[in-house]
Amino acid sequence: MKFTLKDYQDEAVSDVLKRLKKARKDWHDDHYKNAFSLTATTGAGKTVMAAAVFEALFYGSDDYNFEADPGAVVIWFSDDPSLNEQSRWRLQEASDKLTVSDLLTIESTFGREKFEPGKIYFLNTQKLGKKSLLVRGHDPDDAEIEKDGRGGLLMPDLRSYTIWDTIRNTIEDPDLTVYLVLDEAHRGMKEGGSTSTGGKPTIVKQLINGTGGVPGIPVVWGISATVQRFDEAIKGMQGHGTLPNVVVDSKKVLDSGLIKDTIDLDIPDEPGDFTTVLLRRGTKKLREISDAWAEYSSQQGAAGTVLPLMVLQVPNSPNHNEIGEWLDTIFAEWPGLAHDCVANVFGEHKTETFGSRSVPYIEPERVQESTWVRVLIAKDAISTGWDCPRAEVMVSFRAASDRTHITQLLGRMVRSPLARRIPGNDRLNAVDCLLPRFDKSSVEAVVTSLMTGGEAGEDLPLRRVLIRPIEVLPNPIIPELVWAKLLSLPSQTLPKRQVRPIKRLTALAHELAADALLPDAGKIAHTEMHQVLDKARSNFATQIATAREAVLSVEGQTLSADVATQVMTFNQFVEIADYAVIEDAYRRSARIISPDLATTYSEHLSRQDDQAEDDDEGLIDAHTTVAAIGLISEIEEVLEVAAEAQCNAWLSGYRDQIAALSDERQEAYRQIRELSAHPQDVSLARPKAWLQPTVSREANGAEAPLPRYEKHMLCDSEGLFPIGFDASWEKVVLEIEMAKEGRLGWFRNPPRSSQDSLGVVYDDGGEKKIVRPDFIFFSSQPDGSVVADIVDPHGHHFADSLPKLRGLARYAEENGHCYGRIEAVAKVDGKYQRLDLMRPEVRAAVAGAASAEAAYLGPSSELYVS
Repeated sequence: MKFTLKDYQDEAVSDVLKRLKKARKDWHDDHYKNAFSLTATTGAGKTVMAAAVFEALFYGSDDYNFEADPGAVVIWFSDDPSLNEQSRWRLQEASDKLTVSDLLTIESTFGREKFEPGKIYFLNTQKLGKKSLLVRGHDPDDAEIEKDGRGGLLMPDLRSYTIWDTIRNTIEDPDLTVYLVLDEAHRGMKEGGSTSTGGKPTIVKQLINGTGGVPGIPVVWGISATVQRFDEAIKGMQGHGTLPNVVVDSKKVLDSGLIKDTIDLDIPDEPGDFTTVLLRRGTKKLREISDAWAEYSSQQGAAGTVLPLMVLQVPNSPNHNEIGEWLDTIFAEWPGLAHDCVANVFGEHKTETFGSRSVPYIEPERVQESTWVRVLIAKDAISTGWDCPRAEVMVSFRAASDRTHITQLLGRMVRSPLARRIPGNDRLNAVDCLLPRFDKSSVEAVVTSLMTGGEAGEDLPLRRVLIRPIEVLPNPIIPELVWAKLLSLPSQTLPKRQVRPIKRLTALAHELAADALLPDAGKIAHTEMHQVLDKARSNFATQIATAREAVLSVEGQTLSADVATQVMTFNQFVEIADYAVIEDAYRRSARIISPDLATTYSEHLSRQDDQAEDDDEGLIDAHTTVAAIGLISEIEEVLEVAAEAQCNAWLSGYRDQIAALSDERQEAYRQIRELSAHPQDVSLARPKAWLQPTVSREANGAEAPLPRYEKHMLCDSEGLFPIGFDASWEKVVLEIEMAKEGRLGWFRNPPRSSQDSLGVVYDDGGEKKIVRPDFIFFSSQPDGSVVADIVDPHGHHFADSLPKLRGLARYAEENGHCYGRIEAVAKVDGKYQRLDLMRPEVRAAVAGAASAEAAYLGPSSELYVS
């Protein structure tokens, strides 16, 4: 793969491969068909995950312990040829093994007897339609097909096989396995009826169930943001079982930074026609975000910069002269914008005339790469599966009644341009939407839809939709010592489910060497691991000797049957293993200790072998030893512990040098740091610009200004920070703490997963999660230093209140030396109680409490304020 998969992508790929392996076995052993789906929110990188699956399917994978399927044939099916083309391009972009010759679009001239294994064939609904040349001759009742003199069918272009013939022949070949991948699987499952109700089944259902003597495809894999319709359809289909679906947690997708978690909405405050006002505002936002990206690229020393574009969403029957006036408004607001930077993606697929301007058509899948496009004119959702990370501003001229079209298109504009979150900068992590024809009462439906995923109804619990937010910047009155203290506080990351410590160490060594922080880091890392394995060979010498004997011998049984007596006997035999057997055992061991380390350690052993007559003999003997090592689980554990320790030591030792690198390079190290089975301490990113709401909205649409407070780390132009409180006690805690003598400032810890938010790991019934304490306060000390206090208004009435409290207590035990106070506060029986988690006896009481409320009512709790 050309890309390093995110943790959630890695897990999903592993789960998909397990299902494909089982489905293949079920088909070849029992002729049993299976179907399942991969569900992931828009922007999660479903095509990238698919590319990793196909690489393993065709070539095998040591990382996933997956053997290649030499007879694998993949049919990638959708209802849109442009979507297929975009998917084909993305697969090639993501994979370093899939070539153009492996990704084949089925054209009308296709006429093979069978599909070729190791290929992905792209097929769409239109190619299987009744009038398509690919299917002509399949239906014997087709009146348009000519008959030959004997009553047979004359195939178009004298071809020998229809596409249905090809599918049937491939399925019936015992050496091949056909995998059907349904892209956007929620589509194409609803229309039409079924044969049982007298209706004609859809083309998708014909592929799954079979049609006209063509058997159904044995392995069906649906991919979509929502697959409820697919799942319901599969349940009622003939001869297909269902495997457990692979569902990607949308919270993990948002945490990854691949998609933006903030959407800013601008609407008029009062009735009237504000089209040109908000269009000028949208143009100004486009100019500002363009400047912001240029500045960021300059700061980071990047070779190129993101060139954002603005989408103008117009009605389905637009007034072309009116659109021309809108374009005039845009160019009047931003005179420096190139006049040939406008394109359209209308369904008519032609150059359109808007007023005095001629605007060319562009294929949706080409918009992202065509950086000359800065203004894109669209109608509905452009196309299924379309997305454009450069699209950062949308001005929709749709009416309030068209909110579905708005949310569908906006849902396609959430992918982060750099495929990562920009640390501490909400402006670059947000997308803007301006709705001139909406008002306060109608915008609530848009907000609700966007919070639940818009187009597909996915659950997006951490997405923020802000109405007319303001930008807050670093507060000039906050001393630099306070900033230094904030950035020194340890934040924790979630442990990973699938961890490979040796691969993690190898990846870290590669990055350290690439940044010239530790030349020859890879060689150093492997030398360290060689020493660990050398010591293990000494400590486990007896087990290794036994394991070597097992590798060098092949055991079997001979069955003898006496014809006269009908008695069968089994006699064991032992043969000396040949080179192929040794190499097979070596490859299995290499999957455990990593192929790279297996190679270098084999070379290390062969150089030490004085008994070998030649290099080949020495290498075979080394491979035998490595194969034996792989059979001893204790050695694997020792090696992984050592690799984890070495990795953590380097991350700690080079922390300052890593912090001086660009954001992009720091992100690479952050991902490696988080590839651990244990929570890891990470540094906070410095907040540079946040987007904050300034009003609260009631259920009836009424708005009220939010209270503003001084001395926050970030502030507006008046030095104040607007904040909304989820509970009244948050306001009480803030005002009591800031009234204390010596307070220099305070920090509202963002409740979302971002690099500038302090996280604490807790255990919720065996599942690791993150809690983010609300407030951090800073005070001056007599010696001139700065002390930080965590004071967390902590509810006691939620199901996870006690696990969160225990997580905070463990954090205080491990990191209390970084703070003056770490306290949890709750209102119980009308009084505010506090738990001083810096005290061992309080932590012990929390660990033994039956509930959070019991902890606050216990003897270790103290009165915070009456």
